[in-house]
Amino acid sequence: MKISALLLATAAAVFSAGDGAAADLSVKVLSFNIRYGTAADGANAWPHRQEMVFEVIRTQQPDFCGLQEALRFQIDAIRKAVPEYAEYGCGRDDGKTQGEYSAILYREDRWKPDRGETLWLSDTPEQPGSASWGNTIPRIVTWGRFVDKQTGRALCVFNTHFDHQSQPSRVKSAEFLAKLIARQGRDTPMILTGDFNAGERNPAIEHLKRPDENASARLVDTFRALHPEAESVGTFNGFEGRTDGEKIDYIFADPSVRVTSAEILRTHRDSRYPSDHFPVNAEVVFPDQ
Repeated sequence: MKISALLLATAAAVFSAGDGAAADLSVKVLSFNIRYGTAADGANAWPHRQEMVFEVIRTQQPDFCGLQEALRFQIDAIRKAVPEYAEYGCGRDDGKTQGEYSAILYREDRWKPDRGETLWLSDTPEQPGSASWGNTIPRIVTWGRFVDKQTGRALCVFNTHFDHQSQPSRVKSAEFLAKLIARQGRDTPMILTGDFNAGERNPAIEHLKRPDENASARLVDTFRALHPEAESVGTFNGFEGRTDGEKIDYIFADPSVRVTSAEILRTHRDSRYPSDHFPVNAEVVFPDQ
């Protein structure tokens, strides 16, 4: 099901060109599970932490921000706080505004989407609200092909949130996603953001990094590209700042990428955290085509 263009926009290029030559494509990315705004989290409920969420995005100033667990009113609040961003995506329950979004925020002054869609991670991917792989709630991927207005170079951005309970669903979702990326991003650099609810040795993650012979996508974990030996990498903090768990939030890119920076952001204020997940960022460069 094709998404109606919620907001079309374009954004300021980060590139350098010498002697009139075309430039590499430099992109800043953020992946951020912001935790449902309706969750009964007491002192950590959305009204008490939304300003910290806004501040993370303001400080990072990514070209693209993949949001997970984002409800319509949360996206509205974020876009009011950081109006330089437009959005791409829809709610998973009805394909319109209901339920969680896996929205892609993008800088209006630089990027212009020219196609994309939201698909359901199920046997009927174009059917809103569908779920069929063991997950009891719908899971989605939103993707868009974005064009840098200044350079004309294109980038495919995918954002998703895998199921938190069903391992068969996570594996099937990874298989579906690898094939989707191979099909849509064959001739275009690509980035994948998401909360995968799966650690680095989970078969779902291994499949994305080393898919079967029928899928040409092979993804690079941007964090591990720079920090192969890091051990304290937990990204689910439970509003407590814990780092002892597994890394389940990722920014992947295609093998052409050069990663210049990648972090797990431990942002907090007075022992309070913007979300029960740590956001993750990356700065990447795709070589001149």
